[in-house]
Amino acid sequence: MKVENAAWTKPVHTARLVLADGSVIEGFGLGATGSAVGEVCFNTAMTGYEEILTDPSYAGQIITFTFPHIGNVGTNEEDIEMVNMAGASGARGVIVHAPITDPANHRSTRHLDAWLKARGIVGLCGVDTRALTALIRENGMPNAVIAHAPDGAFDLAALTREAKQWPGIDGMDLVPGVTTAQRFSWDETTWTLGEGYGRQSAPKHRVVAIDYGVKRNILRLMASAGCAVTVVPATTSADEILALKPDGVFLSNGPGDPAETGKYSVPVIRALLEAKVPTFGICLGHQMMALAVGARTMKMHQGHHGANHPVMDFTTGKVEIVSMNHGFAVDVATLPANAKETHRSLFDGSNCGIALSDRPAFSVQHHPEASPGPQDSHYLFKRFVEMMATAKAAA
Repeated sequence: MKVENAAWTKPVHTARLVLADGSVIEGFGLGATGSAVGEVCFNTAMTGYEEILTDPSYAGQIITFTFPHIGNVGTNEEDIEMVNMAGASGARGVIVHAPITDPANHRSTRHLDAWLKARGIVGLCGVDTRALTALIRENGMPNAVIAHAPDGAFDLAALTREAKQWPGIDGMDLVPGVTTAQRFSWDETTWTLGEGYGRQSAPKHRVVAIDYGVKRNILRLMASAGCAVTVVPATTSADEILALKPDGVFLSNGPGDPAETGKYSVPVIRALLEAKVPTFGICLGHQMMALAVGARTMKMHQGHHGANHPVMDFTTGKVEIVSMNHGFAVDVATLPANAKETHRSLFDGSNCGIALSDRPAFSVQHHPEASPGPQDSHYLFKRFVEMMATAKAAA
């Protein structure tokens, strides 16, 4: 029997990741077509990809997921973390190892590929994400352009130039692209199976949250802890905040270089600290509280991005597993005497929390509100509520 040789056609690579040093990684396109420039980082979380991709703290970044199977539970409209729907989507691009499978989850309403298209996020699959992660660990987070063209035609020289000419996140204030444009109230509480999200109807404390790119689950946990939350834009003055007569002020997470955002936020934070308003900061809010008391921040080599980071809480002597997402850190050597280190990363020894000895204020680098988890650090919201209650009792 004669067997004819079947014709074999090499698959067309419809996407590229072009690094600033001219390196080119080929893959297959997902999501939106076109291109986006940003800083490439890697995230080690195995769950929560929708929350990660809509976290405003990822503005300006292209996320490489180290977990190979991303997208297999689909997407929905409940798990989005960004509050300002008119702002940036969060991540500029996404890189995954395996092609996205059809969703297999009862909460899914849309395939991840369609969801990426709708949000204008360029994606790339079929990449050796282990090798890319190793490259980032060795050389730091590179600037790059991620591009998706169905015909596989790319001007690599132009993409390389774009990657080289992009100034990078160091020295960049990205908060204006993600903060709210106007003040609003928040009363939605956390999600429970069979009921969805609830409402806080009997709050005991008034909190003003300064929005540098706040995540929904932070606000939900604040509401669940008994707070009526008013969210204000990042450029709101101290006088405007104090006029709302808050029992406490929250400094939110957010993207970019804290030193740049601090040019307009640090004077506000200093005034609030001088007024001795109980203050709690997370992530970028933590870094800017440190700047407000005279410390410095520094760019990290590869950053911390994942849901499995061990942190020591010196106030309890316990080790917590936490969610991280930051590319800058507080230089602990520059902390003044009135700022005590309360938390430290057990991966690299970097600072993860401070508390002030002469003001009712504390902050953490990690994300205690992490959705879908871990939830080891939820107690920090209780700590903030107790601080407000103590201040009110003493007034």
